[in-house]
Order: sequence, then C-alpha cells, then structure tokens
Amino acid sequence: MDGPLPVEPQQLNPRAGIGLRPPHYREIIDTHPDVGWLEVHSENFFGRGGHPLYFLERVRELYPLSLHGVGLSLGSADGVSHAHLVRLKALATRFEPMLMSDHLCWGAIGGRHLNDLLPLPYTEEALDVVCANVGLVQDFLGRQILVENVSSYLEYFDSSIPEWDFLAEVARRTGCGILLDVNNIYVSAVNHGFDALRYLDAIPASSVQEIHLAGHDSNGLCLIDTHGKRVAGPVWNLYGEALTRVGAMRTLIEWDSDVPSLATLLDEAHRADDVLEQWRTDTERSVPHALAA
Repeated sequence: MDGPLPVEPQQLNPRAGIGLRPPHYREIIDTHPDVGWLEVHSENFFGRGGHPLYFLERVRELYPLSLHGVGLSLGSADGVSHAHLVRLKALATRFEPMLMSDHLCWGAIGGRHLNDLLPLPYTEEALDVVCANVGLVQDFLGRQILVENVSSYLEYFDSSIPEWDFLAEVARRTGCGILLDVNNIYVSAVNHGFDALRYLDAIPASSVQEIHLAGHDSNGLCLIDTHGKRVAGPVWNLYGEALTRVGAMRTLIEWDSDVPSLATLLDEAHRADDVLEQWRTDTERSVPHALAA
C-alpha cells in the first residue's frame, strides 16, 4: 500500500459513510466522492489476492475504513472459529481499520455456517457465552470490537432479559463498543411491539461508537430488514432521537440488495450528514441558554 493512510475522522465532528460494494469500486477510485468513510464486510476480503483486495488497497489510500463482520457468530455455544480469527487479524493488520464490528447473534454450529444472523435467547446462560466469545475475540485481535444489535422476526419463550439490557450488559462486562443499528431497532420494535425509545434509553451512550441506517420492507405480517431501499421516514426520526442520547456519531448507510447507483448512496449519506450538522447546530445554540440558567 503506497502513501500515508487517511487520518481517522475526528470524533467531535463525525460524518456519514457508505458500504463499499463491488459495482462502485472503480467509480469511487476514479471520482473520489465526498463521503466521510467506507465500510466493508470483512469476510469478502479473506482471500489471498485478486481484485477485491486490489481495489480495497486503492480505496484505503483515499478513505478511513471500517471492517464489519458477519461471520464471527458471537452467540455460538461452539465458540469462535480460530481460523476465522486468524484471517480477520491479518486483514486488520493489513488495512488498519478505524473500527471493527460484528453482530449480537449466532450463525454457526457444528462447523457449519448458516446464511443468516440468527437472534439469541436473551438469558443469563447466553449472556455468559456472548461475553466469553467477545472477550476471546478482543484478546486475540488486541483491540476493541463493536457489537451490533440485529433485527428479528421471532422471540424465544426462554428469554428473561430485555434485548437492550442484554446488549448493554455485554458492553459493560467486556468493554466492547456498541454499533447501534437504528433501522434494526425500529424493525424489531414494530415486529415485537416494544417501545423503540425505551431501547435507546437503555443503551449506555459512552459505549456507542457507530450507527447504522438502512431500508426495510414489509411482507404484510412484519417488517423485513432487507437493506434494499432508502431509509424510511420513521427510521430517520428514530435516528434523530438516537443522536439526542448518544451525540453526533459516525453513521453508515447500509444497502446490500438491489444495490443502487453510487449517486443514490451518496445522497442518503449526505442526508445523514445534514442531520448530524443540524444536531450540532441545535446543540451549540442550546448551550448558552443552559449556562444562563
């Protein structure tokens, strides 16, 4: 990799980023669009060579990078795959990401990986498993990871801990950060009938280091987290509520199915930038009044 790596965005003035997808590799390199940072799915770059790694090297020279995993299976009672961790650490060493993350879920058993991010039963036993796995990952990588809440379409009868308290406790016990997916909160809140604001209120603001926004669909019975369209109005509203609780935060626009033009992705990211800027402006205006009081 030639030249200096991009400087990490200042935490006091975070911007929105987009997920880097193959249809946009060349256009991003050629046009260097105005976007704060890029995020990739780690497992897509576990190979030893080829075009994906070539393009990621070129892009990494232009933008800060986040590695977002989908295969650690942090909730698996089988533990975390050592081979997976070896590949992940090599990727992190090569590209020096500003953030690394994966999901509060399970997706592997008996050496077989399932093509989904499956929800956990929120029990004390599951909490012990997740915390042990997160601790192992962080020790092996030698760095903090972020854990993301997933969307879900069913709940376990055995669950005894609210999801929001479960996630907060994982962060407290392990020292991991939280990747707060606002769309996932909204989808699950509608599907299961809980208050999305109650979820936000339970999350320790100091643990949140990234926010995800995405689009969803409905099958008539529940909302489906498809990552296949623009962010919905209610999710933008919930995003504003999240910012009032955690402050201005790096925000990613996720779009994984029916991937649109780069211009559409950038338009969504710029809208998030506008919301972040409005939040900062409103906060600055309120400070003198608070001091005067």
